[in-house]
Amino acid sequence: MRLTMGGEPTYVSLDDATSPQWNTDADGPDKRRLATDLAERLRARYAEGGVVHRGQGKWYPGEPLPRWNIALQWRTDGVPIWADPALLADPWGPPAPDRDATADAEALVRRIARTLGLPEDQVLPAYEDPLAALASEVRQPFGERPDDAAEKLDAQGLGVLDAAVDTPTGWVLPLHPDSAAGWTSPAWRFRRGRLVLLPGTSPVGLRLPLDSVAWRDPAFEGEETRLEPGPPPSPQVPVVRVVDPEGAATTALAVEARDGHVHVFLPPTLRLEDYLDLLRLVEVGVRRVGCPVVLEGYGPPADPRLAQLVVTPDPGVIEVNVPPSGSWAELRDLTTTLAEQARLARLATEKFDLDGLHTGTGGGSHLTLGGPSPADSPLLRRPDLLASLIRYWQRHPALSYVFAGRFVGPTSQAPRFDEGRPEAVYEMEIALAELARLTAEAESGPGGGPAPWLVDRALRHLLTDLTGNTHRAEFCIDKLYSPDSGRGRLGLLELRGFEMPPHPQLALVQALLVRALVAMFWERPCTDPLIRWGTRLHDDLLLPAGAAADLAEVAADLRAHGIAFETAWFDPFLEFRFPRLGATRLPGPGGRAIELELRQAIEPWHVLGEEATGGGTARYVDSSVERVQVSVRGIDPHRHLVTCQGVPVPLTAPATDAGAADAAAAGDRLHGGVRYRAWQPWSALHPSIGVHAPLTVEVVDTRNGVSLGGVTYHVAHPGGRAYDTPPVNAAEAEARRAARFAALGHTTGRVDVGALREAAARAAAPEYPRTLDLRRVPPRRALPSAPAGGSPAP
Repeated sequence: MRLTMGGEPTYVSLDDATSPQWNTDADGPDKRRLATDLAERLRARYAEGGVVHRGQGKWYPGEPLPRWNIALQWRTDGVPIWADPALLADPWGPPAPDRDATADAEALVRRIARTLGLPEDQVLPAYEDPLAALASEVRQPFGERPDDAAEKLDAQGLGVLDAAVDTPTGWVLPLHPDSAAGWTSPAWRFRRGRLVLLPGTSPVGLRLPLDSVAWRDPAFEGEETRLEPGPPPSPQVPVVRVVDPEGAATTALAVEARDGHVHVFLPPTLRLEDYLDLLRLVEVGVRRVGCPVVLEGYGPPADPRLAQLVVTPDPGVIEVNVPPSGSWAELRDLTTTLAEQARLARLATEKFDLDGLHTGTGGGSHLTLGGPSPADSPLLRRPDLLASLIRYWQRHPALSYVFAGRFVGPTSQAPRFDEGRPEAVYEMEIALAELARLTAEAESGPGGGPAPWLVDRALRHLLTDLTGNTHRAEFCIDKLYSPDSGRGRLGLLELRGFEMPPHPQLALVQALLVRALVAMFWERPCTDPLIRWGTRLHDDLLLPAGAAADLAEVAADLRAHGIAFETAWFDPFLEFRFPRLGATRLPGPGGRAIELELRQAIEPWHVLGEEATGGGTARYVDSSVERVQVSVRGIDPHRHLVTCQGVPVPLTAPATDAGAADAAAAGDRLHGGVRYRAWQPWSALHPSIGVHAPLTVEVVDTRNGVSLGGVTYHVAHPGGRAYDTPPVNAAEAEARRAARFAALGHTTGRVDVGALREAAARAAAPEYPRTLDLRRVPPRRALPSAPAGGSPAP
């Protein structure tokens, strides 16, 4: 099959669980320090002979600057692309002692120009714009500035701005690397007689006045799509021609001194050969000048001959984009080594909430599937493979929910295609039928195989979230063969429904599960029809019993195909996703015990409507509603009721055709869900409904009209204790969870069974037959008592 697998594991600080940079913020000083430490450890392990490129990552609304990333780049054939790692500087570390970074920057760019055989006047000093400084100054309020008076510019000093600014910010060498048409260096000349940068604090390479270079814009040059890997590149110093700027490309290499370090801004390239030539050119100059540099600017074009491992920030975590692995042994070693190096860098893969809830990092651990090259991707060679994965995931919702984070549902970051849109399954059936028809026609045609863009055209507009965002989907095909850019034509499928688990062995089981399913569908495509789950998707399958039964079917399918995947391998995930809140044993009829257990269940979070904030408008997420599963064994369904807050819980058999009575007679557990408001935020869905906690769950003997006992579950500490810091380890987290559960819930006296049945009828919801929603009834603290001297209702 020639399958490759990659991923995006995420990490949090081992020593700091409270600061914003490890909870909500994307950046922070400690995060930069730990990311640098981890990147250096991984460079020594994987990128010997490679380079460290410090580029700019994604830029999200509300963030002042694009996010940084630390990219480790090396050739897959092992040939070095940078000889001396000591010549690569850390921009956040101390500068090199006894060196003038400004003089080194100018010497380096002029050395590069001489190496290329370019005249001295092709190196352009880049200056800040005094007119921009003047415009900024005249917009300031009248009167004395509150900052340092020595740095102020008042009305009497505005004339100083008319004088020439004689200190360059950096130096620019116009350069267009294109080995196909030959490298060129346009002779930029400006009306003001020099290169004046756009105002800002970004690197010089991002502030070039490109609209002042020439009257005619350069011809558009699209990104190259390389389906097959080319021959091994041989870096060399190219020959460069000086050309007229009219119609020429406006790219340039820029060098500047910033924070005591020399920064080299690399221009964009369309071919890996040109990118490697640039690195060779810079390294030759750096050796001659003798100063370490920071490589920044544009990264390399996507090419299977170059591997990348990128360390980048995400809200609350550090994300590592690992290179694809071509074998299970390689993937296993990469996963365990990365976990070990992260631990040595004081990074962890688990977090603990104040209430003791044990979670992963809260960040993603997406899995990517592809091939050694785009043309060799099994997903492009066999479009039915992707169709099989879509069908199987849709038929087994536990694959979408058990391995995901706490935020699931139609508005999450990895929604199922059939969530939130009632027509989605109908439209997907048409799309999959068309994909099969087009594939069959292509295989019988003169080309002998499907076109690479076929899958994208068939499924692009269905594999999205509710807003049409193709990236925020459980099955993301943005990098499969997208028409948007060359970086979207990599033959990759991204499975986004996986959150970072707390242990590398769990991460390996997730990867093994996906590999096993892919192997099964490669030999036997899945053609089973899609299921119209309706509300059952968020009813039975978000409870531990329903999810466990669904995963058991998955393991059974793999074993039936000859893949020895054990159902027990899912047990750690089920225990982690659905932690046991507590259990007790109650005296039952005939002397046998009744077992009562509470487990955490999954509750989709609701995204609210737009509300005004200090910075504009926002849509908050309502996480105040939670769900638990009530399980019971040893009762007689004809005689006993299990109640929560005085309302009977609907009990069903665990994913079997047998009725509740038959399942109970066979000794099986019966289970039901309870949805309740756990806390009261200032803005929420149904804000007038109060908190239902603590929950009291009891077993009622309807024949005798008495409560046999029960349990109480507190959302917060029952004594009112407010924790200031999260638990330090899993043991303390478990202790905090245990403190919120008590095997107490007995109601004394007679119980009005008729009132119980009336409450059950009021709370019943045909859409959710397996879940009691306490929001539909007023919260009750005890079971209704029977009238004095009366008898229990039948």
